[in-house]
Amino acid sequence: MTTFWLACAALVLFSGVFYLRPGKVRQRPLDDTREANLEWYRLRQRELSESGEQDLEADAQLRLLEDAPEANERAPLRGQRRFPAWLLLPLVALLSAALYYQLGGAADVQIAERLQALDEHTEEADLLALMAHIEARAEQRPENIHYRSLLGRFHMGRGNYRAAAAHYDQLLEAAPEDPQALAYAAQARYLAAGRELDSRAQAMAEQALSINPHQRTALGLLGMVSFEREQYRAAIQYWERLLDMEAPGSEGAEMIAGVIDQARRALGEPPAEAGAPPAADGGAGVTVAVSLPPGAELDPRDTVFVLARKAESDSRMPIAVQRLQAGQLPVTLRLDDRSSMAGQKLSEAESVVVVVQVSPDGTPGEASATWLGRAGPLSPSMSEEALPVVLEPRPG
Repeated sequence: MTTFWLACAALVLFSGVFYLRPGKVRQRPLDDTREANLEWYRLRQRELSESGEQDLEADAQLRLLEDAPEANERAPLRGQRRFPAWLLLPLVALLSAALYYQLGGAADVQIAERLQALDEHTEEADLLALMAHIEARAEQRPENIHYRSLLGRFHMGRGNYRAAAAHYDQLLEAAPEDPQALAYAAQARYLAAGRELDSRAQAMAEQALSINPHQRTALGLLGMVSFEREQYRAAIQYWERLLDMEAPGSEGAEMIAGVIDQARRALGEPPAEAGAPPAADGGAGVTVAVSLPPGAELDPRDTVFVLARKAESDSRMPIAVQRLQAGQLPVTLRLDDRSSMAGQKLSEAESVVVVVQVSPDGTPGEASATWLGRAGPLSPSMSEEALPVVLEPRPG
């Protein structure tokens, strides 16, 4: 911020050069005109003196007087004060600062600096004052979705679920297709309603998964709600997808495996053995071998989505999804009921189309993909024979 103000001061001082410099140059055209008129008169006088035409010489004198600027027009009136140009410098500086504070981002810079300065020693009063400042700024800059997201997380952490839901609703107005915003808004509404998921919140969570099938908050929320409604099979499906994204043996994986076992016991099924892989029989499915063309290179951190859609349906909603990284290519994988979306079974589809999308930022959808691949229509079967899918750059 100090560097910014020093740069502004330097620019203001530099601009002062243009309106504080003396205005002598402005008198030059008038001086040049008078000298030219006098030179013309002297030349004309010599010509007329030789010819002896006195009337014409008097006419030349008259024309010289007419062309010459009036003395009183060029000289300032006695007692008249000129505006001191040096006053423009502080006026320009004050006006520029006022306009910047009104229209610029000075407040945003201050908020960013105060956020960076937060630590475990920050006083509660200072934190609340900062949040109040951010809330006021969010009203002035409704297009800044970062502020709404920040306020939503702050109120969620404080247990102010209604306030959090209000901020997430406003966030959705600015970013209605953002899967994280949809999931957070659904979670806030669920908690604000006393752990009751209304139809709107459920639609938000399901929409988040339709955009990003691996949205953790939405998967966890829908799994929990399904369990509370005694829809244990749906809960297991949601939680198994969540478990696939956890590192094996991690604390998160053990916690999710525990609630999956609870759901299985509620169904009268035995819990999975510790460290046992998922059941091998996923029913009928499709197997594809995804690869890049020779010489092509991808950032190994790019996200690869391999998804299956019903070929006979106009809906672009996938019925099965697997997610991996570009560093794993080439890869052979199988889509079946184990990778199916909740409430869907790939084995029951008559035919499917397999679509592969490579997204640098991890956002699903062809609009966010840099490379695409496609295979099908295919009929799900028990065959393990892989159909090759060679990726190509997305047109445009």
